[in-house]
Amino acid sequence: MKTIKKMTILLLSLLVSHSLFAQDNIKTHTFNKGEILDILLIGRKPNKEGEYKRYRETAVKVAMQKSFKIVQALGIAENVQGNLEPNVFIIGKWDNLITREAFLEDIYKDVPDFDEQRRDLFSILNLTYFEMQKNITFSINKEKYNVVTAYWKKDKTLFEKFIKQLKKESNKNGGKTIIELTNGKSPFKYYYLPDYLVITEWSSKVDFEKFYKKNIKMDTKGLLNVNQFILR
Repeated sequence: MKTIKKMTILLLSLLVSHSLFAQDNIKTHTFNKGEILDILLIGRKPNKEGEYKRYRETAVKVAMQKSFKIVQALGIAENVQGNLEPNVFIIGKWDNLITREAFLEDIYKDVPDFDEQRRDLFSILNLTYFEMQKNITFSINKEKYNVVTAYWKKDKTLFEKFIKQLKKESNKNGGKTIIELTNGKSPFKYYYLPDYLVITEWSSKVDFEKFYKKNIKMDTKGLLNVNQFILR
């Protein structure tokens, strides 16, 4: 009986541990209508610990006072398509469009060397922000193979045809759409404005690569550019 009891306790402990681990790897985010979702693509320069500390205590502190929150920061494991190679992917949140846009105008009052700090710390800093048109909730599971893809359009009709086919092929090959973003804005000095940005979850690298082989053979006449990254 004692042996059975010990085995039961051990099994329960393992199940709880697994559950907690799974929760740590799955982050769920909710954005309400009117809130702003930031996408930041960053190339962080190494060996800048002191400078990063100062940046957090000045610029980031002011942003947080204005309602900014870092929702999730993820490393970028690999650049798959396109010529941009950041190493950090950040999802942020602001209360509303007014606060978001006012920050980039007002920050210089509190942090006069804001631009200089950013140039010193980042080799890449691109920003796109999206005003939520409805309440949304989405989850990112770090145990899965997550891919961020951004497309720019050249021809409206051909572009829409391409996106329709992209979604069809993705679904057919096991891709799970986590979030689609359109109609974004991007500010001067940090300009990065794709017409369509999507985060797609795949069960494995193998599953994604099967889709990828078909994806790169699709008709791209309606596209102006593409960026695609693997998250870690």
